[in-house]
Amino acid sequence: MRGIERLRSVERTTEPLAKALPELPKQQTILVRLVRIAAYGLGDYFGGVFDELGMTEHSYHALCVLVASDKGSASPSELSELVGTSRPNMSKVIVTLEKAGYISRKAGKLDGRRSVVEITKLGEQVVSKATPSVAGPVASAFSGLDDKEQAELDRLLRKAIVSFDEAKFR
Repeated sequence: MRGIERLRSVERTTEPLAKALPELPKQQTILVRLVRIAAYGLGDYFGGVFDELGMTEHSYHALCVLVASDKGSASPSELSELVGTSRPNMSKVIVTLEKAGYISRKAGKLDGRRSVVEITKLGEQVVSKATPSVAGPVASAFSGLDDKEQAELDRLLRKAIVSFDEAKFR
């Protein structure tokens, strides 16, 4: 299903959903659905790029986070948070990257039960080689938005992300 079809589905089902579940706040429910559809669409959009590179988007992103780190290292939970995936999924990503020789794991200095993930020279080379193939699709991902709209989307997404943390529901 393409993005436009997903949007039509939201439009088609909004009123029946609101009628069937009137306790759900309609506008916020639409926003949740749109954000999820956008995230799904990004995954579809980048899927082929990473398939051609022989890695997943999460693997590439984890390597990028490690390259950008001052120490070239991070804890698995930090990687999970920064990449935006679950801890169990990040554990799988780490195992895959470690088997490929792109990262190594070491026991933490302060707490030996915690591990630290470090990028290897091979990992640095792989991410450097892969980045030109990713740069074009990243640059064109939001080509339907002008610079002002992209800046506004950036501002609103940042505001929404903070609002998730500040929400009273837990």
